Amino acid sequence: MTPPQRQRRDPAPEPPPSQEGEGKPRNPERMYVVAGPDGERAELDLVTLIVARAEDPPPSASPEQAALLRLCAAPLSVAELSAYLNLPFSAMGVLLTELLTAELVQARAPVVRQSRTDRSLLEAVMNGLQRL
Repeated sequence: MTPPQRQRRDPAPEPPPSQEGEGKPRNPERMYVVAGPDGERAELDLVTLIVARAEDPPPSASPEQAALLRLCAAPLSVAELSAYLNLPFSAMGVLLTELLTAELVQARAPVVRQSRTDRSLLEAVMNGLQRL
């Protein structure tokens, strides 16, 4: 036994057939921009330090840019900014490229430590521990 089939009283209207003489189909409007007008991005690493040049974000800044500028009062790496704002590295690259071209932030190379520790420092620590 099969269950009864429901039928609509008013069938849904069918869309009108497309006319080929109207021209090309239009592309949907872009809701976001992935990169600047040149399509280039700043060369950033996860350890590049970012520092804000201004104390307050400009009124034209997006909410993400304003939050980024507030966080960058002290130098922070791109990885830290990405974690604080819960944004992927690719999105951070786009935001930072926009801010760098507007000269609102400055990118600095990370602080590089010496590859080897000073032997005299290690000997001094070892001697100090032996005296305890």
